[in-house]
Amino acid sequence: MRVAVFDAYGTLFDVGGALRAAAEAEPEAPWATDWAALARNWRQKQLEITWLRAVAGHHADFAQVTADALDWTLARAGLSDPDLRARLLDLYGRLPPYPEARAAVEAVAARGLPCAILTNATPAMVTGLLDASGLGPLFGEVLTVEEAGVFKPHPSVYALVTAHYGVAPDEVLFASANGWDAAGASGFGFQTAWINREGAPTDRLWAKPWRELSSLRGIAGLIG
Repeated sequence: MRVAVFDAYGTLFDVGGALRAAAEAEPEAPWATDWAALARNWRQKQLEITWLRAVAGHHADFAQVTADALDWTLARAGLSDPDLRARLLDLYGRLPPYPEARAAVEAVAARGLPCAILTNATPAMVTGLLDASGLGPLFGEVLTVEEAGVFKPHPSVYALVTAHYGVAPDEVLFASANGWDAAGASGFGFQTAWINREGAPTDRLWAKPWRELSSLRGIAGLIG
């Protein structure tokens, strides 16, 4: 392995953090008790839109996709509060990292591998997350799908890594909490670690992750 690459949303950063923070700030709001369900719906619709846009060839950046998915989620829940919408989008730009993220990336770097991010997000979105969390200095490169014009799991997205670093696919360690992303990366030839925090079954796709972990804590141990 010559380079370690991490997905951002759901892998390094907690995608439920925006709604959790909003509910903690406004616990008496009628939607606050259902914040976790709203967060799941927002995330699922966000991913569905990326897949549909990729298949149809109608790319839009992840900021638009995220806002569109939130609008759908709020409409489904019967919520039409523009202030809530604005607050959630702002919080989404400052999602918290998972507790083990910093130590895990530092442990990988200590093994001598340069660390990078490969994400569906726009450069501005991921830069905002890294700045707010203080994780920016851990990553030498941030590669986004905007360079490919299509979302994961299209092979051209994973090819951004091999082209940038001049490495073969099997020289890349790739970590993602999204099973479909880990499968896509495995199919491309990466050595993938699926961070399966929820203990979900393996997706029945064209490829499977190389390894499965319950958190990022064990990622450095995969480096031979």
